[in-house]
Amino acid sequence: MKVTRVDLTLRPEPRRVLFRPFAPDSQERCTKIISRICALSDSQVRQELERLLAEFRSRHLDLKGMLLKRFTSVQRFALLDMPFSEDRKQLIGAYFTQEYSLESSALFNPSMVWHPDQSGLARGHKRFVLSLRSLGEGATSCITFRSGSVDPNGCVSIDPVVPHADIPEIRPSRCYEGNLFGKKLFELGLLDDFARGILETLGAEFTLEALETRLGLALQEERGSRQDHADVANGMVALARANYEIEFDARKALSARVILPSTAAERKGIEDARFVEFREEDGARTYYATYTAFDGEIFFPQLLETQDFLHFKSSTLNGPEVKNKGMALFPRKVNGRYAMLSRQDNENIYLMYSDMLHFWFTKELLMRPTYTWEYVQLGNCGSPIETEAGWLVLTHGVGPVRRYTIGAILLDLENPAKIIGRLREPLLSPDEKEREGYVPNVVYSCGAAVHAGRLILPYAMSDYASTFATVEMNDLLAELLASGP
Repeated sequence: MKVTRVDLTLRPEPRRVLFRPFAPDSQERCTKIISRICALSDSQVRQELERLLAEFRSRHLDLKGMLLKRFTSVQRFALLDMPFSEDRKQLIGAYFTQEYSLESSALFNPSMVWHPDQSGLARGHKRFVLSLRSLGEGATSCITFRSGSVDPNGCVSIDPVVPHADIPEIRPSRCYEGNLFGKKLFELGLLDDFARGILETLGAEFTLEALETRLGLALQEERGSRQDHADVANGMVALARANYEIEFDARKALSARVILPSTAAERKGIEDARFVEFREEDGARTYYATYTAFDGEIFFPQLLETQDFLHFKSSTLNGPEVKNKGMALFPRKVNGRYAMLSRQDNENIYLMYSDMLHFWFTKELLMRPTYTWEYVQLGNCGSPIETEAGWLVLTHGVGPVRRYTIGAILLDLENPAKIIGRLREPLLSPDEKEREGYVPNVVYSCGAAVHAGRLILPYAMSDYASTFATVEMNDLLAELLASGP
């Protein structure tokens, strides 16, 4: 197969920073820091603040607003209920704030979908959204974005990247469906009589505030068995908080938007978002992304949902087959059901169907390691791409010396459990320029797209930086069909 590498590299940019809370290791230390700042004179506070603003104003948007917001969150540690000047509030907020370089280590594992806004482009050009996994301090992963376009000849260009990162508003889901919430509690082993009673009083829909209020009252009413019920109550609140919404400022560029870890399950990062433009049977369009939440020990598959890349919903995935990493949703229902690729055993590729997007109960083996370059492990490189010849699935294979390569298979359109084509050799392997990085000898993708008869394949190079390659679709499909199952 002839693969054309694009002369374009997206490298991590350490200068892209955002503010994160900084918290000393005890309440006592917080109180001491605030007390020391309170001992400064007004002129000293003004002098310190002017020096700080001069150094950091150009690195952040709305610096004053962020410092005041941080002050509000630590004001409770002050010894006295005394009024603070605006200058002193900002200075206190600064002492409890730190910069975080979200791309200091790596920018990799890209996923590509077509942008919801295709206006203002030259004939034959198409605009895309590229999501990437960024790696910062403490090896914590975030989701960041780029935009760009592809011309009719397969030339890829990336829009300028803004220097400032935008911290979104994160809030619990506006409401929870009682029936769906109960199913998730059952999967977690938390749906006992106490939980059922709480859900019955809350009704068909409820908010996090209503849930927490009702749980507090219930625990007060049943003090005798409070500890047993407290464990269930904590689990119910944790489940609710794991389903949340993200809102970005519409005035900020796409490249300013960053999805940060927001829950306990995401404490050590959110990894490898596989975006897909999903078409409902009525023609409605929703962008979904399966991603992996990591708390330092356990991986939790989650689902992102958006229609405009401004407002996102993050939801838990449930069911006995929701496990491991690398789930990828088909771009439409297949024979009236949702379909997903998965890899529960860390070795083989499986196919799953479900009537409910958030629940997955069964799987069937689709593909196992067969060729030498995939003997260790198989997985997908993003959601299947629908073509007239069948479902094109990019795969990754792990071979000797833990070398990752990208392959391809073709599935029957009506029966995706049937493989009708499979490359005997890798479509893409790391060359000498791509072998060095955070994890050597790896090429990897989380989703590609087709434009003007070409496969546009974004991919990561050794878990450090990202680039693109293009492949003629006619050649690829002909090779797959000639190779057979």
